[in-house]
Amino acid sequence: MTTHDAAHTAPPTQARLLAHEIERRRTFAIISHPDAGKTTITEKLLLYGGAIQEAGSVTAREGTAHTKSDWMSIEQQRGISISSSALTFEYAGRHINLLDTPGHQDFSEDTYRTLTAADSALMVLDAARGVQAQTEKLFAVCRNRGIPILTFVNKMDRPAQDIFDLLEQVEGILKITAVPLTWPIGDGPDFKGVYDLVAKQVLLFERVARGKSRAPVSVTSVDDPHLSELVGRDLHAKLQEDVALIEGAMPEFDQAAFLAGELTPVFFGSAMNNFGVEHFLQTFVDLAPAPGPLRTSEGLRAPESGFSGFIFKLQANMSRNHRDRTAFMRVSSGHFERGMDVTHTRTGRKLRLSQAHTLFAQDREKVEDAYPGDIVGLVNPGVFRIGDVISVDGKVSLPDFPRFTPEVFATMTLRDVTKRKAFHKGLTQLAEEGVVQVFFPTDGARDPYLGAVGPLQFEVFQARLSEEYGVDIEMHVTGYSLVRWLAGDAAQVARFARSVEDDQGRPVMLFRSNFDLQYTQDQNPEIEFLPLPKDMTVV
Repeated sequence: MTTHDAAHTAPPTQARLLAHEIERRRTFAIISHPDAGKTTITEKLLLYGGAIQEAGSVTAREGTAHTKSDWMSIEQQRGISISSSALTFEYAGRHINLLDTPGHQDFSEDTYRTLTAADSALMVLDAARGVQAQTEKLFAVCRNRGIPILTFVNKMDRPAQDIFDLLEQVEGILKITAVPLTWPIGDGPDFKGVYDLVAKQVLLFERVARGKSRAPVSVTSVDDPHLSELVGRDLHAKLQEDVALIEGAMPEFDQAAFLAGELTPVFFGSAMNNFGVEHFLQTFVDLAPAPGPLRTSEGLRAPESGFSGFIFKLQANMSRNHRDRTAFMRVSSGHFERGMDVTHTRTGRKLRLSQAHTLFAQDREKVEDAYPGDIVGLVNPGVFRIGDVISVDGKVSLPDFPRFTPEVFATMTLRDVTKRKAFHKGLTQLAEEGVVQVFFPTDGARDPYLGAVGPLQFEVFQARLSEEYGVDIEMHVTGYSLVRWLAGDAAQVARFARSVEDDQGRPVMLFRSNFDLQYTQDQNPEIEFLPLPKDMTVV
């Protein structure tokens, strides 16, 4: 055997194995305005990725009537996503980590935190509505993080706006170059499929019952004389005109510009009917980046470095079989092994990561190994906070995770005072997750104020408190709309703030209007009124 042959057949070194596994990873989040079809496209990506055999069911598990990523009962009742989910599957030799995020603006903070764990994002647009307010906000978050964005224009099986106008809207509002890689053939009841502008092939689709199974695909050329018979003479002629215009006037796709967040490739389809989803997935695994370096307080940390990971989400009671708290950890660098010893960098505490599991919505299985880009669930004994870092060297820390300032406030009354212990347990755990923010009166009142970005968070808090902790409460929305943390001369702050403090004991004030805030600031120039404590970043 030659030296070359021996080297070729020798087992890979740990470094080569790590590099190989990093290159296989694709970790991305899905963002959209509510009702654009984000949860549906999540489900269909799982379908084509082989993670489920039929829409709404999981391989080798009992089928359910609800989308797998929406596992909370309140999500199933309301038909919306209110909590981020992590889902994993293999496709075309790639290991895909899919992060499904809430679309509703009341849960923007959860989405923001989840995006810190993503290497790219899929932006889903409604073909009729285009760029909507929440889409714009979530896009801004991705842009601020510098992650590349792919775009899927959904609901082409319904009447859509002019596609050229839609692309112009994306570019005008989001300030990003939009380059279509597929092009729709018709819309609404006349939607016949898409044209692959790269492979120069027409992909024709057949509708399947309720979109539950993979849609059969027929492939032909735009110049095929039989195409007029398949899609109609008018649609064939329009497709030829559109393709000529695109090839003559639109910029070509540039991978470097995409990775820099300056260009978004655009795909078209109907997730409900599986149109265009498989083609998107086939292209995504080649375009999307593998995990890159982590930006830490000490500088960039390469994914090939020693093990490190950070906590981006906490979740209690994900499974009825496991009434514990789960910390979602993104592996940032190195090789994770179950049972390994690490340092909790915020406290310096040594931990053994023996209770680690993979995540597929609320389902879990023990995980033995994980690599950069992977999401691992750690049983949280009350140690972890959002933004915490664990590592083998104990020298890694992150800039503070940004927080959203509450805009609505409520008080609550226990319906059964004997449940106070369970109430405080639920309040503590749900506040840790970020479901609500908690402010405690210091004047002897027993029950705290709750702060939230939007009122739907209060509904979630109330529902989960009842279902998961057996505690029923009455909610009373207050007239307060602003909170400010107080800073300045300690004696002045102590004299001035006597009524409310946050969960860390820091003095705050609640205000009913900007006018009240401005008046109080003018009357007390020696006090600083901050939208968040000085050690946090406000969004």
